[in-house]
Amino acid sequence: MKLFRLLFLPVLFLVFVFFVEKSYSQRVLGALSVGMNLTQVDGDEFFGFHKVGLNVGPMVILPFGPKKNWSVSMELLYSQKGSHHKGQTDTTTYWLKQDYAEIPVLLHFTDKKIISVGVGFSYGQLINFKETFGGQPIDTGFFAQPTSSLSNFDISAIGDLQIRLWTKLWAGVRYQYSVKSNRSVMITDPNDPKNPFPREQYNNVITIRLTWVFNQEKRDKENKIYKATPDYSTPQ
Repeated sequence: MKLFRLLFLPVLFLVFVFFVEKSYSQRVLGALSVGMNLTQVDGDEFFGFHKVGLNVGPMVILPFGPKKNWSVSMELLYSQKGSHHKGQTDTTTYWLKQDYAEIPVLLHFTDKKIISVGVGFSYGQLINFKETFGGQPIDTGFFAQPTSSLSNFDISAIGDLQIRLWTKLWAGVRYQYSVKSNRSVMITDPNDPKNPFPREQYNNVITIRLTWVFNQEKRDKENKIYKATPDYSTPQ
């Protein structure tokens, strides 16, 4: 079952690439994104985007519309999320490390081939997980006790902004938030230990990255040629 979960998203991505390549071979763009996640987990009682992780993977883009300024993208990402709190000593340092294989699907609008905004959603499959406090696995004395196991998948809403730096190079900032709880915990306040309270936990992610679009220049030249070609189908 674990092997199936690990292979499912790459296979799904390859099927999508094969489909768009066969159906829209003249329009599909390929890209590669490399960047970092700044993450926190809402509901763990620690605050701040202090956990830094990788965000890297390939992308396919399908432009559409009369001016080709709309597009749909699909990515296959390795994305590291979680939470980090540096205590006053090593014994009070908290780490929650979550590694996902993730497929975001977004709808983009690009203005003047310079600025692109996008919205969409993402499905992430958990492939690795580690949680420590003071360098040790959390125990019954930890103030945030899980009352449910960590979900093995994450569904998120995404907002995306990209700016073109060069012909094929884009810089982007992305915000991503879980739309479903990943885990339930019971919080015990050290100042009021007799009244614990429940919290739901959600991944909260800011991503900064660069994207290289391999055939962007070719696509732009084709658009220029298309615009420069007179339309003889309509009588003058």
